[in-house]
Amino acid sequence: MKPTANQIDIIEGAWFSCTFFIRKRQDYFRYSHPIPFLLSEGKIIVITAPSGSGKTTLVKRLLNACPKLGFSVSACTRQPRPGEADGKDYYFYSEDRFKTLVDENAFVEWEMVYTGKYYGTLKSELQRIWKAGRVPLVDIDVKGALAIQDAYPDASLTIFIQAPSLEVLRQRLEQRGTETVHSLEERISKAGFELSFATQFDRILINDNLETAATELLDTVQSFIEVDHMA
Repeated sequence: MKPTANQIDIIEGAWFSCTFFIRKRQDYFRYSHPIPFLLSEGKIIVITAPSGSGKTTLVKRLLNACPKLGFSVSACTRQPRPGEADGKDYYFYSEDRFKTLVDENAFVEWEMVYTGKYYGTLKSELQRIWKAGRVPLVDIDVKGALAIQDAYPDASLTIFIQAPSLEVLRQRLEQRGTETVHSLEERISKAGFELSFATQFDRILINDNLETAATELLDTVQSFIEVDHMA
């Protein structure tokens, strides 16, 4: 029997005991909360990937090539980075405001990624996109993606993007020039853990060649949008 999003916390315990960054990883996965509330609307595209797999580039290409999609803006409690705009990149909330929204059952799913750093998918954001006659595209981490898949098993298409191998992933992260030795190893170890859940997704896309992967992603999404999931 395959594990659900709510069972990951049990599975992760044994894995975390073997890592050198236990506390951060436990913080990352322990506080995820899929909300037991279903919005009876249209379809949802959910895309996730380990860091360095090329997800951001592929999602941008997909949005440009498929006007039927609407990007779902996540909510978070971190401070905006230079160039980021509220309501476009994220909905930036204080921790108190975020917790109030949790109490009001405003999220489809939410989690505390790091201590005091909350992220979530707002129900109102999905409704906004559906009301515009479009399909929400949710770009999210692995745990959140599985939570949405659990909530919308028939209406969602979940796609896991991965590099051809962990070695290729390491090379890509090294080429960024933004990682320390410690952070690089942390990301590689985290990617290995996330890859263990790849088979739980509807589609696995290997990003070996960007053009090929972009075409495959577009074809997969368009096929899903065109099929009546209620048939």
